[in-house]
Amino acid sequence: MANSQQMASAIRALAMDAVQLANSGHPGAPMGMADMAVALWGDHLQHSPANPHWVNRDRFVLSNGHGSMLIYALLHLTGYKLPMDELKNFRQLHSKTAGHPEVGVTPGVETTTGPLGQGISNAVGMALAEKLLASEFNRDGHAIIDHHTYVFLGDGCMMEGISHEACALAGAWKLNKLIALYDDNGISIDGQVAPWFIDNTAQRFAAYGWNVIDAVDGHDAAAVSAAIASAKGSSDKPTLVICKTAIGKGSPNRANTAKAHGEPLGAEEIKLTREAIGWSSEPFVIPKAVYADWDAKAAGRAREKAWNTQFAAYKKAHPALAKELLRRVKGELPKHFVQTAVDAVIAAHTKAQTVASRKASQIALEAFTAALPELLGGSADLTGSNLTNTPSTPNLRVNAAGAVVKNEAGQGGRHINYGVREFGMAAIMNGVALHGGFIPYGGTFLTFSDYSRNAIRMAALMKQRVIHVFTHDSIGLGEDGPTHQSIEHAASLRLIPNLDVWRPGDTAETAVAWTVALQNAHKPTALLLSRQNIVYAPKAESALAPTACGLDAISKGAYVLAEPSEVGLNKKAQAVIIATGSEVQLALQAQAVLATRKIAVRVVSMPSTTTFDLQSAAYHAEVLPAGLPRVAVEMGSTGGWWKYGCAAVVGIDTYGESAPAPVLFEHFGFTAANVADTVQAALQRKK
Repeated sequence: MANSQQMASAIRALAMDAVQLANSGHPGAPMGMADMAVALWGDHLQHSPANPHWVNRDRFVLSNGHGSMLIYALLHLTGYKLPMDELKNFRQLHSKTAGHPEVGVTPGVETTTGPLGQGISNAVGMALAEKLLASEFNRDGHAIIDHHTYVFLGDGCMMEGISHEACALAGAWKLNKLIALYDDNGISIDGQVAPWFIDNTAQRFAAYGWNVIDAVDGHDAAAVSAAIASAKGSSDKPTLVICKTAIGKGSPNRANTAKAHGEPLGAEEIKLTREAIGWSSEPFVIPKAVYADWDAKAAGRAREKAWNTQFAAYKKAHPALAKELLRRVKGELPKHFVQTAVDAVIAAHTKAQTVASRKASQIALEAFTAALPELLGGSADLTGSNLTNTPSTPNLRVNAAGAVVKNEAGQGGRHINYGVREFGMAAIMNGVALHGGFIPYGGTFLTFSDYSRNAIRMAALMKQRVIHVFTHDSIGLGEDGPTHQSIEHAASLRLIPNLDVWRPGDTAETAVAWTVALQNAHKPTALLLSRQNIVYAPKAESALAPTACGLDAISKGAYVLAEPSEVGLNKKAQAVIIATGSEVQLALQAQAVLATRKIAVRVVSMPSTTTFDLQSAAYHAEVLPAGLPRVAVEMGSTGGWWKYGCAAVVGIDTYGESAPAPVLFEHFGFTAANVADTVQAALQRKK
């Protein structure tokens, strides 16, 4: 190691100077973790600053993302395209140095962190993806997937419940290439954590099945480096290195205090700190010798060149595998996928099955998992209810030695039993997607999307292709009652920017929803699926809406399902019923009731408001003609429907009840007669 003290001092100086200039930020964590960073980035991290997306790079996650100046300093010093002007622009509009690290914004940042506990959970997903890809693609003499996932995390991450969920799974999966360095400084915003954080962290992680290296001096770079070297020797356990540190290390008056956590040190304290650490350079000035010590460009190019040579030999020996691996890490779907998807839709259309949309989802998945080996499924202990498993996705199993157990066909596991860990599952899936090589999907009940919500939001913010299968989507689940019956969930999920939400109404719509989800390369998708059976709805043609009807129109989020002629009325529609999911069949029944009253209505199925909202104004007008009263029907909150100009909404703005589903439908007014009466009343008000 070069001059480790000066290398660490460079990080401390950049952290306190950037926070001071911005008059905002968290100097304490990067100053406290500087020596840990020297040990990892100086001695161990396998990366290439010239190519932040090199396939076999180690992943580094700063889980305590408020300490973002640590990673920005590291990226700048080691040679990434993050010039000093960006560090001077810390926390300013449109800079590459946001308040918390953001993937896709700053080169070298692997995941967006800040909500504590999610970074370590993302890292578990990354390490799992590495393990599964290595098991699938490596061959004797060709270990082309062989890298580690490193995490820095602090007390806040340890306190967040999600860290328990994810780290327990890391131990169960024996993710030996996951190495977490715990910044054990005992300070949070509220001060010393000892009164409210009394966990024995070492024993906790040992109980998870982790290798624990305790009581390492986090300010001794050589000691931390030795601990990392030891951790890399683990063959069957992830490792936690507990580094004892002082927050704000180097600051004479702020170190070891909450004052160092989240505010600038101040000009006078910065002057004193410079003297204390022996740093005489002006703000944002790094001596050439220190730059030279940190520079990782040449070493990175050499590592990448060696790997490219290794991969060329692999490609020669296993050309098909090499081609498949490159396709998957690029996130590209197979060229034949679109046709496979269309075939699945046609199959669903031909079968015209009366099944719950959760079963329709499984029917679609059977085709997709057979065609897409990158689909990695799972469920938070509800596989038999969510129906996320298929014949092509054997359960993930890891043996005592830490190897992925393969089945008779030589396949590794592609379906994960996450246990009752909805939040952990969602964040781990984010990590899998960020790593690359897989498209993760996972299931739970829609009501429990609340447990997953912040990880869903993070996937949307990070533009990651993650698919959430949410079943039991309404009061239609029946006797389990209001604790399990979703009311506000569909509406609230639709409010998350860049989240595509689908609530399909039959087998064909469900297959299309899956097709769209898989092609959503830069956004997550939520599929809201029924427990109760749904009758297949024939897709009628519409002369008045020729581009907004039939199977092809489903992918636009809303389409004309049935015109008045479908129920024997040969006249133009007087009103429109908009419905989603299981309520589509209710809308069709109401259309028939209204026909007996000589009232002609159009039925529009809107499986995805989020997709429909992205269509052109012309398409909107074709589906929802101006001047016709609109009535929406959905077993959930009514608030979101008024933006479509609805005259009335048949919905539910209270909690549900425990009773058989048919009883609940009658009780809450989800009957054909009530929908018909609501439409008729809307027409009368218009007059």
